[in-house]
Amino acid sequence: MSKQVQVHGALFLVALIYGANYSIAKEVMPFYVGPYGLIVMRVVSAAIFFGILSRLVVKEKIVGRADNVRSILCGITGIAINQLCFFGGLNLTAPINAALLMVITPVIVLIFSAILLKERVGKRKVTGIILACAGAFLLIYTSHGESTPGNLWGDLLIILNATAYGIYLVLVKPLMQKYNAITVVSRAFAVGAVIVIPFGWSQLMAPDYNSFPVSIWLAIVFMVVAVTIIAYLFNTWALRYANASVVGAYIYLQPVLAILIAVAFGKDVFTLQKGLYALVIFAGVYLVSRTRQSIPAEA
Repeated sequence: MSKQVQVHGALFLVALIYGANYSIAKEVMPFYVGPYGLIVMRVVSAAIFFGILSRLVVKEKIVGRADNVRSILCGITGIAINQLCFFGGLNLTAPINAALLMVITPVIVLIFSAILLKERVGKRKVTGIILACAGAFLLIYTSHGESTPGNLWGDLLIILNATAYGIYLVLVKPLMQKYNAITVVSRAFAVGAVIVIPFGWSQLMAPDYNSFPVSIWLAIVFMVVAVTIIAYLFNTWALRYANASVVGAYIYLQPVLAILIAVAFGKDVFTLQKGLYALVIFAGVYLVSRTRQSIPAEA
């Protein structure tokens, strides 16, 4: 199997996992566990898993002041801010709103690639940025309507989450070219765990876990193992062989899968209005991501 097929297969699996997460997470929070309590479960579990894996299997250290600072910033943006804003926002807004707003991630990747990596931004991509932002604004602006499932503050938190994740994708790329994926992810989760524990400790300790039905435990296991460990590892590994914009472009699949799952299980309603705003967002992201990207072969 070619490296190109492996990379796209991994990214599709990640999109499927994330698409399902929008509805599965709503099953758990806030009735059983608060959003920040869930984050502590996920991030601390992943930090322990990747920490052990890094020490026993990879046995590699990030060296140099610049790389260590970059890895800390990856933990702040890709783990702490990303997770806190995503689950805080998803707890307030509708699954479809959250999935559609996450589509702007490639736009964020482009903006910060231009700022941090000095990538050139042409007129077509500027047009794409304007379109995607306009679609996101319209979706957020109408979120507080009585007939529309959604929440203004929840949508804004999802936007902040997408921004943090877009910055992470740009920051982590140079590290992935020098170190093993497990080394990078291990450091990021260790930093993220230190930050999120104060936010979610009280929510983590509050529930009566003995009263949880099996379905809720399965949902929690899915969020810890699939959404946190598998998705982050696959995404970070894919960045070793693909440009950040290629990984970001797979965000297209998330709302499609999230909508199908949310509607199928009665967790949300897909309206014509949301569909129109989604088309505006997709058009903008398409213009941003249209440039062909190459995936180098494994050395």
